Amino acid sequence: MLAYTFSDYAQQVVSGLSSGGVYALLALAIVIIYRSTGVINFAQGEMATFTTFIAFSLMHHMSYWPAFFLTCAIAFAGAVALERVVIRPIEQAPVLTLVIVTLGLALMFNGASAWIWGGAVHQFDSPFSTRPIHVAGVAFSIQDLGIIAVSLVLVLLLWLLFQFTKLGLALRASALNPEASRFVGIRVGWMLAFGWGLAAAIGAVAGMLTAPLSGLDFNMMLTLLLYAFAAAVLGGLESPLGAVVGGLLFGVVLNLVAMWHVVGSSLKLPVGLAVILLVLLVRPNGLFGRTVVRKV
Repeated sequence: MLAYTFSDYAQQVVSGLSSGGVYALLALAIVIIYRSTGVINFAQGEMATFTTFIAFSLMHHMSYWPAFFLTCAIAFAGAVALERVVIRPIEQAPVLTLVIVTLGLALMFNGASAWIWGGAVHQFDSPFSTRPIHVAGVAFSIQDLGIIAVSLVLVLLLWLLFQFTKLGLALRASALNPEASRFVGIRVGWMLAFGWGLAAAIGAVAGMLTAPLSGLDFNMMLTLLLYAFAAAVLGGLESPLGAVVGGLLFGVVLNLVAMWHVVGSSLKLPVGLAVILLVLLVRPNGLFGRTVVRKV
């Protein structure tokens, strides 16, 4: 192993937190839907890609931030409609049916992105400069710091929503105990639809933060979705906090093992699969997951 300085580690940690912030957002979107329905939405990445393409089109007519917020609103409304029209009629179907439907949605959004916007890689503007800033002799990219800041602000807003608003409490109650929630007047069906919309808006943010770094194409989120699954499994599929911690930790670890030449960039994908397998073998509920004991 080569000798590295503190500045080398600091730069890799910040870069890892930047990529981990995106993994955390996508993992959070996965967890929100899983907690509500008990099903992993395999279309999450493709939905994020599709809405990022919408943002790309909007940015031809307006500046970045108006397009950013309008895209989040479109993603939210579209996912609510999708839940009402496609998911709601089959919500009592076997889990395998729901999985196949989400896989079908993934293929549909992937094909639609390629058909509408083509297969070329598009340049996606970033609101943050790539200019480095120097802190204690360490150079940090403004873009990395901006991605971390946006991710943390979004996580903070979601925490405030779930902890201190009636809507957030209704969402939590609907996910934990839908039958009891119905007895106290909570419209569980609409809470589930709201959860889908919220997850889609979070995914849209993840896509818009990723596109300036990787370029925008219809397969942009395929690898990132696997990393997000690894982050969600690492933190615990039923824990929003676990999704955030798992995403940040996973991003930092991937950067460090690549720096130490343990794996190359081409082997990061197998590392993601290995993390999923290891966590499922050692701690199936993840770092923050709860073990449910059933009395027979």
